[in-house]
Amino acid sequence: MIKIGTSGYSFQDWKGNFYPANIKTNEMLKFYAQHFEVVEINSTYYAIPKPNLLERMALNTPPDFQFTVKANSKMTHELEKDISVFDQFEAAIAPLVESNKLKGILAQFPQSFKNNGDNRKYLSFLKESLDKYPLIVEFRDISWISNPVFDFLKKLDISYCVVDEPNLPGLVPPEVVATNKLGYVRFHGRNAETWWKGDSSQRYNYLYTEDQLKEWATKIKQLAESTVDTFVFFNNCHAGYAARNAKTMQNILQPELFKSSPEG
Repeated sequence: MIKIGTSGYSFQDWKGNFYPANIKTNEMLKFYAQHFEVVEINSTYYAIPKPNLLERMALNTPPDFQFTVKANSKMTHELEKDISVFDQFEAAIAPLVESNKLKGILAQFPQSFKNNGDNRKYLSFLKESLDKYPLIVEFRDISWISNPVFDFLKKLDISYCVVDEPNLPGLVPPEVVATNKLGYVRFHGRNAETWWKGDSSQRYNYLYTEDQLKEWATKIKQLAESTVDTFVFFNNCHAGYAARNAKTMQNILQPELFKSSPEG
């Protein structure tokens, strides 16, 4: 089954682009859920919220709506091993778990997180600490792109996050790999000029063409053949581009969406 959504949804510059111009922020998720069946929550990276925030999200979406949640920066950028941080994070996501709407936790590591013994040990620790939940890892450094690493992820039962991002030295190429039964793809755009020197709005100021998405649709279908669930998220969030590209990808992959069996 392939499901498509965006990385975040509550962006003010989506008003008049994806959302109605006069929409209130607290009405955005309900509108979003009329168009997509899954969303990736990124705000948890910046701060661990109180449980009632995610409880409201669960209540304000249809029963079959699904979420993935980004791991807090203390877990991925500070490599925190204080178990209280993990306890707090688990408490925050509990409403999504209890409503059966949580499909995974995304751990996005920075480019400074290189493939070495200490960092592989930390991945093992992270998986052990979050073992009750599907875990997905996104690397930003090319040193992780090797068959031994993919075998390591398979052994730990961690999903590898496939990425599309600028073709710059040291960044991760678009390797399509399934390391368990959960496929995960993130589109960051290809804005090479502002990737290092721009702010987040400039970095993700990129609109994919339909031809570029058609090329990826073939790869996504191949990934889905090796997985049970495959999630595709667009993170090119500038001015509603992510929503536009996600809708286009929905149309391209329409025959593949919602398949629950070979006969489906």
